[in-house]
Amino acid sequence: MQKLMISAVAASLLALTGCSQTAPDMAGKNNVSDANQFGDTVSIDENKYGNEAGAGSRFNSSSDGFQSIYFGFGDYGISGGMESRINSNAGVANNAGGSQVKIEGNCDEFGTDEYNYALGLKRAKAVKDAIAAQGVNTDKMVIVSFGESNPVCHEPTDECYERNRRVDLRLAR
Repeated sequence: MQKLMISAVAASLLALTGCSQTAPDMAGKNNVSDANQFGDTVSIDENKYGNEAGAGSRFNSSSDGFQSIYFGFGDYGISGGMESRINSNAGVANNAGGSQVKIEGNCDEFGTDEYNYALGLKRAKAVKDAIAAQGVNTDKMVIVSFGESNPVCHEPTDECYERNRRVDLRLAR
């Protein structure tokens, strides 16, 4: 009888602890550490979103003269290919007068809601910091994360996923 009681208590504890789920700890990380759980990873082709003829306007979901900043899978570091867009966005922000700049972090559909929300915030903060380094007053900027809830593309393709890994900028109205 005592063994049966101990077994029942152990089974109950196992069932209760097996159901808990915590958001991944991304502190100090720049990439998804468990990306293989989603299969093969994809990475962004920065040349598609650079300043060559036509590409700048081909994929841009920002408004008010700003250009969207794109990121690799699970990444929140700004790549060298996006530096010209950061410089351009800093110029637009400096010429915006007293208007606030809204910096919106976005993700593809991979990962939990909590993970994507946190990743979107890290992307928005990285863009805010990069623009601030160009002399834009941080009091003029506000960041927000949409996680995966604001896609610009809904097709199940690598190019579509790349377009959703972005930060959009616009003037707050």
